[in-house]
Amino acid sequence: MDDVSPPLGIVEGYFGKPWSWDERAHVVRTLAPHGYSRFIYAPKGDAHLRRDWTVPHDPSEAAAIGSFAKLCQQLGVEFGIGLTPFELHADWNAAGRRKLIERTGRLLDLGAVHIALLFDDMRGDFADLAAVQADMAAAVAETHQVRMSICPSYYSDDPVLDRVFGHRPKNYLQDLGRGLPDEVGLFWTGPEVCSREISVGHMDRVARQMGRKPLLWDNYPVNDGPRMSNHLHLRGFTGRSGIGALCAGHFINPALQPNLSLLPAVTLAMAYRQGDTYDYLAATHAAAALLYPKDVGDALMADLLSLQDAGRERLNRERLLQKYAAFDHPAAQEVRQFLQGYYSTSAEEVQTQ
Repeated sequence: MDDVSPPLGIVEGYFGKPWSWDERAHVVRTLAPHGYSRFIYAPKGDAHLRRDWTVPHDPSEAAAIGSFAKLCQQLGVEFGIGLTPFELHADWNAAGRRKLIERTGRLLDLGAVHIALLFDDMRGDFADLAAVQADMAAAVAETHQVRMSICPSYYSDDPVLDRVFGHRPKNYLQDLGRGLPDEVGLFWTGPEVCSREISVGHMDRVARQMGRKPLLWDNYPVNDGPRMSNHLHLRGFTGRSGIGALCAGHFINPALQPNLSLLPAVTLAMAYRQGDTYDYLAATHAAAALLYPKDVGDALMADLLSLQDAGRERLNRERLLQKYAAFDHPAAQEVRQFLQGYYSTSAEEVQTQ
C-alpha cells in the first residue's frame, strides 16, 4: 500500500559553505518532477538571515535571490526564506517589532511567498518564550498576510537542546501551538536532532502537543558540523514508514554537496510512492542510475558504505581521488572535494554563523 505523501520540500538549514545559485537551480529543476514543491532558502552561512539579519542583502545577492524565486515560480515550487532574528525574542519590544516587519517585508520583495521564522540555535530558557515567539509570528502574519512557518527553539525531544541552550520552559510546545494561528506551520525534527527513525506513534503524540500536524524538518542527509562533515550521506531514506498522513509537509535539510544530496532526496519520493513495497537499498541504486551517468553511479554504489560510514580520515583518499578523477561530472567533483577537506566544517565556523 502506498504511503500518503505530504508536500515535499528542501530547507537549506545547514552550517558551512552555502551552495551557489547555479547549484540551487540544478537541485530545484531536478527534484520538482519528483514531487518537491517547496524550497526554503536559509543557509546558516548567509549572515543577512542570521547574525546580521537587519542588514539587507547587497544588490547583486538580492538580484540572485529574485532570479531564483522566479525559477521556482516557473517550476510550480513555493519559494520561502528562513529568517533567524538573532536574540530578538530575548528583548522583544516595539522597536524590534518594527525591525522584524521591515526586514520580512524586504524578503517578500525579493520574491519569497513563505516566511519561516527560525528560533533554533539560540538560548530559550525564558518563562514567556512561547508567548513572545507567537507574538512575533503574529506581527509578521498580520502585517504581510503571508504563508508562515516557525522553527521552535526546542524543535525535538532531544535533551542535547536543553544542555546547549538552557532547559526548555514547561509546556513550551503546547503553549506555542496554542498561541499560533492554525495556518502557521511548526517545524519538528523528530525524537532526535538527527533522527534515525520517526515513527507514527511519535508523530501522533507531537501533533497532539502542537495542536496541528508537525511540519517535518528532517535532518538527513545533512552533513554539517565537525563530525558529520567527514561523512557523505548517500544511503536512501529509512525509518519513516507510514508517517505521510501525519505531516503537514516533509522538508529535508540537504548535505553540503548539492549533486550528491539529490540521491537520498529522490529515494524519499520513492518511499512515499512505493509505500509498503519500498526497499531502501534498491531505491538507492535506482536513484543513482536515474541521476548520474552509469560509471559515476556504479562508483558511488560500490563506495557507498565507506563514504557514508567510515569517515574521511579513515578512507584510502589517494585511491579514491584517483578513481573519481576519471569522471567528468559534478557529483564526482563533490566526492573529490570532500576527500580533499573542502567541505569540512569546524566548531568555530558553526559558532560564528
